[in-house]
Amino acid sequence: MRIKAIVLSATLLMWGLNAHAQEPTGADEILTPTENEGSQEPSIDEQLDIPALDSMLFAWSRRHTELTTEKLFNPLVTIDTVNLPASEVPDSVYVARLEAIGSAIPISYNEVVRKYIISYTTRNKALMSRILGRSSYYFPIFEAELDAQGLPLELRMLPVIESSLVPTARSPKGASGLWQFMYGTGKGYGLEVSSFIDQRFDPVLSTKAACRYLRHLYNMYGDWNLALAAYNCGPGNVNKALRKTDGKGGFWDIYPYLPKETRGYLPAFIAATYAYHYHNQHNIAPCEAPVPLETDTVHIRRIMHFDQISSTIGTPKEVLKALNPQFKQEIVPAVRGREYDMVLPMSELGKFLDHEAEIMGKDTIYLAEYMSPRKNGEMPTFVIDSKIHKVKSGENLSIIARKYGVTVKQICKWNNIKDASKIRVGQKLEIFLK
Repeated sequence: MRIKAIVLSATLLMWGLNAHAQEPTGADEILTPTENEGSQEPSIDEQLDIPALDSMLFAWSRRHTELTTEKLFNPLVTIDTVNLPASEVPDSVYVARLEAIGSAIPISYNEVVRKYIISYTTRNKALMSRILGRSSYYFPIFEAELDAQGLPLELRMLPVIESSLVPTARSPKGASGLWQFMYGTGKGYGLEVSSFIDQRFDPVLSTKAACRYLRHLYNMYGDWNLALAAYNCGPGNVNKALRKTDGKGGFWDIYPYLPKETRGYLPAFIAATYAYHYHNQHNIAPCEAPVPLETDTVHIRRIMHFDQISSTIGTPKEVLKALNPQFKQEIVPAVRGREYDMVLPMSELGKFLDHEAEIMGKDTIYLAEYMSPRKNGEMPTFVIDSKIHKVKSGENLSIIARKYGVTVKQICKWNNIKDASKIRVGQKLEIFLK
């Protein structure tokens, strides 16, 4: 595979500098993910001025139009860059390293890509260090599914751009999880979303869904770079850009016609791929993995609270939450024939199996709020059926609670309402029936 210096026409690029960037309409976008108590990872795109990068790309194309790839880049050039600032690393070194990766997804190099590489390996070293630590847990999950579906393993870097490998990441527009699925797209690919569970946060199930979606996009375009662009801004925006180039060309041909965020998407993907492979050359050390690396799965066939496990076998609840971010209220809602997988540290699996009866016996302690009262001496049944109630004029939570035989506290908990007095007409509330 040869890495090419991208040369775009001056006319095309000058148009792009004045084009109005449209707001992305697809399922996913470059974001600043939320992590642990509202802290935020830095967004690479926010730190790079896209219009300025457009100008740099234009200048790059003019500066190198008359140079051949052979003259500009010599893959045989070697240089010790460990102590050399990233901005001073020769282009030939970056190109040779990218070429050595051997990616099944075409990798380009130009001034825009260079700027992203420098960003990932300098001021975003701390972010990259955390990503490397997280990758030791998440990448095997991604790679196993990518391989099973016959997709390039290099796509494992996509959640790095989407969520910085934070499984609970949520964008301002509601895209959620490692792969940043919007609600509708997630549901369309079989991911369950309710008051108790959001499988967009499930590392395994969301990866399966993302692989199916990526396969669909690749089949649509036959080009991985265009498929990645469509993953970010939606096929509609990519198709509009292609129409402006008569349907011809790849990512860099339609670059000026794409939304601003999407113009930085492929360069960020390439730069993150570079930083992952060559972090040692830039003195970036991986952080410790945030979760236990050796895990196993148990099948839960009965509703269970995390506290039942934690209080019985001593597994910290924070570990359970980190390994199972899809369970929104620390409850596995396995009722009426439903079954869910729960991930445990490998070291705790034996304890769970040995004490399973004791764990299950604590349901009335930790799940009382979700159980109906005893009737005619029968054992309690669990909340399962739900209804969406649309708030009408004159209603408050007390009136609604009496209507369904539940409590105001329960309605607030099910719908994440902080102030029971602040509901509005037309608001939709999920009510769990007994």
